Amino acid sequence: MRRFTDFKEKIVENVSKVIVGKEREIELITISFLSGGHVLLEDIPGMGKTMLIKAFSKTLNLPFNRIQFTPDLLPSDITGINFYNQKSGDFQFREGPLFSNIVLTDEINRATPRTQSALLEAMEEKQITADGVTRKLNMPFMVLATQNPVESYGTFPLPEAQLDRFFMRIKLGYPTKEEEKLIIRKNIKNPLDNIEPVVDKEELDYVLSNISKVTIEEDVMDYLVNIVNETRNKDNIQLGVSPRGSIALFKACQAYAAINGRDYIIPEDIKFMAPYVLNHRIIASGISNIEDSIELIKELVELVEVPLEKM
Repeated sequence: MRRFTDFKEKIVENVSKVIVGKEREIELITISFLSGGHVLLEDIPGMGKTMLIKAFSKTLNLPFNRIQFTPDLLPSDITGINFYNQKSGDFQFREGPLFSNIVLTDEINRATPRTQSALLEAMEEKQITADGVTRKLNMPFMVLATQNPVESYGTFPLPEAQLDRFFMRIKLGYPTKEEEKLIIRKNIKNPLDNIEPVVDKEELDYVLSNISKVTIEEDVMDYLVNIVNETRNKDNIQLGVSPRGSIALFKACQAYAAINGRDYIIPEDIKFMAPYVLNHRIIASGISNIEDSIELIKELVELVEVPLEKM
């Protein structure tokens, strides 16, 4: 599994040239990418979300598109349209910005539910349908959406069923004093100019095609399912984690085990990944932000008995 640990270390080191003090968040995005999942970055503006995603796509040497979501954005603006070509005398399809490998959708909650649905269909099916014709999107395909949790005026919050389509919901948070001084120095010039690709296609193909070989013992699988069941049996939780959430947690643990040099999942993998993969998949009384959701999942994990290591 050495190739997986090298892959993770190269990405974290390279992206950290631009984004200071966010090694864990870079690692979480890498895990989501390896798992074929999409990430919702929920934070206030100016925290470096866009810079992080641009640096990530540049590191992987994958095409990148950014879509600014606004209330007047139409589904065809992101999927593409058929237009009449006067020269050829027939209709041709012009691809929208979703036809890329890494797609940043800025302020996803500013678009109307109709446009949000077009994006979420592309995320789930890895394809788009325009005028009755279905077209496959480029692979690998990853959406990183941003959302401002503070400002609610003129927004269309994502319904719970659509939030569930995201593999993880994470937050960058404020930097420390020392980190902020370093950020200011780095941004005197455009720090993205210093980023070069560090992953080639052969390495990318290898990690994406071998991630599924990570195994799990029966008692560890029981531990994972027991944590998910805990979210369904608590009085203060109105909506527990769905089977889609269970699958996402398993895939995240496969990737986390691999980048830590193992071809099998241990309980600590599940304990670490659960708060990031499950926090947006529950509805609980008194919980209104990402921090509280993460804390609640951590509390639930502590209630579940950990399987003992076999001697």
